[in-house]
Amino acid sequence: MSDIKQQIFQELSALEESAAKLRSVSVNAGRQTDLEVAILTEQVKSLREKNARATDMLDKTISILKKLK
Repeated sequence: MSDIKQQIFQELSALEESAAKLRSVSVNAGRQTDLEVAILTEQVKSLREKNARATDMLDKTISILKKLK
């Protein structure tokens, strides 16, 4: 009977270790996702700013071309 209890405790301990590793992996994956979202947000912000500048330049160019007609 003692051997069975010991085996059960060993299996529970192994299960607890596995659960702790899974929690760690989950937390790290969440952090990685947060980092990726932050990077993509900055890239989108930069692209929007560049797009706004390009639109402004095109508007100015069109205005100049219309004046030259």
